[in-house]
Amino acid sequence: MIYLDYSATTPVNEDVLNSYVKANQMYIGNPNSLHKLGVEAKRMIDKCTEQIAHILDVKNDEIIYTSGSSEANNLALKGVALQYQNRGKHIITTKLEHSSIDEPLKYLVSLGFEVSYVRLNDDGRIDLDDLKRLMREDTILVTINHVNSELGIVQPITEIANIVKEYPKCYFHVDMTQAIGKIKVDLKNVDLASFAAHKFFGLKGIGVLIKKEKIEILPNIHGGKSTTKYRSGTPALPLIVSLAKALRLAYENLDNDYQYVASLNKYLKEHLQKYDKVHINSTIAALPHILNISVVGVKPETMLHALEEHDIYISTQSACSAGTVNSKAVYAVTKNDNYASSSLRISLSKLTSFDEIDEFLKVFDSCYKKLTQLR
Repeated sequence: MIYLDYSATTPVNEDVLNSYVKANQMYIGNPNSLHKLGVEAKRMIDKCTEQIAHILDVKNDEIIYTSGSSEANNLALKGVALQYQNRGKHIITTKLEHSSIDEPLKYLVSLGFEVSYVRLNDDGRIDLDDLKRLMREDTILVTINHVNSELGIVQPITEIANIVKEYPKCYFHVDMTQAIGKIKVDLKNVDLASFAAHKFFGLKGIGVLIKKEKIEILPNIHGGKSTTKYRSGTPALPLIVSLAKALRLAYENLDNDYQYVASLNKYLKEHLQKYDKVHINSTIAALPHILNISVVGVKPETMLHALEEHDIYISTQSACSAGTVNSKAVYAVTKNDNYASSSLRISLSKLTSFDEIDEFLKVFDSCYKKLTQLR
């Protein structure tokens, strides 16, 4: 099997899985219980929270555990918008956001909020001057992802934060799902940030919303004591333990892992560019972990299943965008319907080998020739 869909989800690290199993066995008490077993469980959660806070350079009480990035994004957007709607109802975002940003924004529009979309430059990064133009006194939230999940476009978070900072009644949320565990992130000027463990070899079902102390948000889930008043429910101690472990491991060799993946990306791109009907959609601003291409004239699902017959796995769009025909993100960057309707995402990781890339290229060549000749 050749797995090239790491941006959808990563296989769990064995050490991370072991930490999850041991936590289940060792800490059977409810962390909210007052007896000894509960106190021990809470102490372990507090230790993990402290480790995560140290790695990300945030405060312990700024960490809210969620079921994943989708919940974290929903909590951030709805929580801020509904809490501060007396200040204004204007929100700014981009056409490159994940569906767990798009859909909550549609919901907020149905409640009377207004959403503006900032222009993109040719490389997919936002036009900072346009962001300045869109900012208003009634703008209460700017939500822009750090790394786009389909093309890998990396946004200039620090520069964006500096613009938002000029408006003290507005907060800046960053979906960091595709960034954390791959690159170093700076959260100093970010008000809220979302991420999930399964993107960096952790387990599915656990994520985090970083919420700075100064901000109040309305919770999505009410009822029951937890690690924070912003998200009720029995804390998932084993998942929290596994998240802390996965994050520690991800940061151990972050720079070396990045350089290795960059070399894979360069090698892969050089070979794919030789095909007449292949267009590289990922730009110079893209993270090397994601390479988005289009095989013009070939339906993406057709190519995906052709590769699948050889036990090779890539994706068409973001896994959560399944069912849509064209890629909204690819069109936003390329302005080309043909590219948007035939896009494929190849996503790499530190586990990907050059031998796997060579085998992929060999099979891709065969599938390309067969499918393009059918037209």
